[in-house]
Amino acid sequence: MQLISKIYLMNSFYKKLELGWPGKDLEIKPEPRVLIEDPEKSYGEANTGNMLIHADNLLALKALEQNFSGKIKCIYIDPPYNTGNAFEHYDDGLEHSMWLNLMKPRLELLYKLLANDGSIWISIDDDESHYLKVLCDEVFGRRNFIANVLWQKRTSPDNRLRLGPAHDHILVYGRIPLIHKNFNQLKISTTRKNDFKNPDNDPRGPWASTDCTAQAGHGTSNQFYSLTTPAGRVINLPDNLCWRFTRERMDEEITAGRIWFGKDGKGVPRKKTYLSEIQGQNSWTWWENSEVGHNQEAKKEIIALFGGNNTFDTPKPERLIQRIIQLASNEGDIVLDSFLGSGTTAAVAHKMGRKWIGIELGEHCNTHCLPRLKMVCDGTDQGGISKAQEWKGGGGFKFYGLAPSLLNKDKYNQWVINPNYNVQLLAAAMARHEGFTYCPSETEVWKQGFATEHHYIFTTTNTITPDVVEQILSEMKPEESLLICCVAFKVECDEISTRIEIRKIPDVILGKCEFGNEDYCTETNIINMPVDPDQPAFVPSYVSPEIKPSPAKIKKEDPTQSKLLF
Repeated sequence: MQLISKIYLMNSFYKKLELGWPGKDLEIKPEPRVLIEDPEKSYGEANTGNMLIHADNLLALKALEQNFSGKIKCIYIDPPYNTGNAFEHYDDGLEHSMWLNLMKPRLELLYKLLANDGSIWISIDDDESHYLKVLCDEVFGRRNFIANVLWQKRTSPDNRLRLGPAHDHILVYGRIPLIHKNFNQLKISTTRKNDFKNPDNDPRGPWASTDCTAQAGHGTSNQFYSLTTPAGRVINLPDNLCWRFTRERMDEEITAGRIWFGKDGKGVPRKKTYLSEIQGQNSWTWWENSEVGHNQEAKKEIIALFGGNNTFDTPKPERLIQRIIQLASNEGDIVLDSFLGSGTTAAVAHKMGRKWIGIELGEHCNTHCLPRLKMVCDGTDQGGISKAQEWKGGGGFKFYGLAPSLLNKDKYNQWVINPNYNVQLLAAAMARHEGFTYCPSETEVWKQGFATEHHYIFTTTNTITPDVVEQILSEMKPEESLLICCVAFKVECDEISTRIEIRKIPDVILGKCEFGNEDYCTETNIINMPVDPDQPAFVPSYVSPEIKPSPAKIKKEDPTQSKLLF
C-alpha cells in the first residue's frame, strides 16, 4: 500500500506542498538603486548607522541588499492587513492574490537581509494570518517557524460584534532552525516575583518549588528507587514515573536544604528555585495587554506626539515593540522595519540602544516619522517606554531617498542613461548592478569599485579607445583585472588584453531588472494610510512635507557629491 501511494505521488503534477495564487509565477525584478542622503533632513549625531528611508519599500530593500545581506538581527513589520476595504472593486480571490503578490517579493528580500542568528516578526490579523503562515513557510522554510504570538490588542469585547477579535497574530521565523534558543529572557515580572515565598525561613531567601518527578520513559535505572521523607514516610512512585534526580543527587539536594517536603515533612519532595538565582523569565506566546499594551494605549501615544487630528487607525504600542526587540536583539544590533508607519519601531529601537533602519513610502515619513525621531534624539519624547528605559535623548539618523532609475526611454522608445545622472552616481549605480562595491580610489581613476581583492570596475561616459586601454593596462599590476563599462568603445579594444573586459551601457544591464518603475505599492491601492481625507495634514514647523516620494535630487554641477550610500 505504501509503495502504491509513493508511486502515485511521484506521478503527481505538484512536486511540493505550496500555496498557489494568480500572479505568483510573475517574476518581479526591482532595480538595485543607490540611496542618497538628504542632509537637510538628517538629524543629530552623524555616524550612528541609523537610517530613515523615504521610498517604495521594495526598491529600498533592494537598495539595501548589497550592503546589509545577512546583517539584520531583528526585523519587525506591520504590513497592511487586507481588511477588504482596499479591494472593494475586486472579488475575494483576486483580493487575496493581490495581497500575496505584495508580500512575497518583500519577504524574499527580507529573508536575504536577515542574519543567520536573526528573526523576523510579522504582525497580522485573522484575515490573512493563515495565508501568510503558508507563504512564510515557503520563503523562510517551515522548519524555521518559531511561534505564532497572540497579542491581546483590546481591553474589552467589541460591543458591535457577537464574537469579536481580541488579538492579533505575530508570526515569528528565523533564518536557520532553533535560533529562538538564543532569545533573551524577559525581566522578572511582579506577578512572577509574587510566586516566591519563604515558609521555612530559608536563609537563601524566597523560593518557588517544582516537581521532583519525571516520566518513566525518559529515566535511567538510577532514577527508580524508594525515598524516605524526613518524617519517615516511604514514597514509591507509580510505574509511569521516576525521580527527577539520581539517588546520589537527591541526597545532595536534601542535605543542602534545597528540597521541600511540606510543613509536616511527609510531602512528595519538590525542588526549590530561589528568586536570587533567577536572571530572567522565558516568554510564551500569549502576550496580555497588561504587559505589552493595547490599541488604545498606542493611540494615546500617537496623540501625545502629534495631536488628536493626526492619529493612525492601527498603531502599535511601544511596549509591544519593546518586548519583541528585547527578546530578539541586543544593544548595537540592527533592527529593520520596512512598513514603518508612524515610526514606532525606529523610536523604540533608538531608545533601547539598537541601530535601526526604517522604510516608509507615504507622506507621513515626513509628517510623522521624521519629527517623531527628532524628538527621540532631542529627548523631548517622554512617552511610551522612555521612562522605563530612562531615555534622555542622544544619537541621530540619516535621511535617505532613492536615486532615480538609471535608464529611461527616449522619444524613440529606446533605453538610454538617465540624463539626470552625474558621473559619480553613474559609476556607483553600475558598480551596484554588476555586483561590485563602490569605493573610488584616490590615486587611480579607473579603480572605482571592487568585486574581489584584485578585480575592479571602471565606468565612464567617454568612448574607450585602444590608447585608453593601453594606458590603463600599463598601470595595472599583473594580478589585477578590470571591467570597463562605457557608452561606446572601439572594437579593437577587446583584443588588447584578456585581463580587461569591456561592456557597453545600457546593453550590459538590460533585462537584469525593471527600469523606470518608481512605485511597487500604490498601483494595488493597498498601502494608502487609513486616515480621514478631510483632516488637514500635520505640518511641524521644521518639516516641509512631500506629498509622495520622488527620486532623490542630483546636483549635476557637483561631480564629487558624496552623500551616497553604497
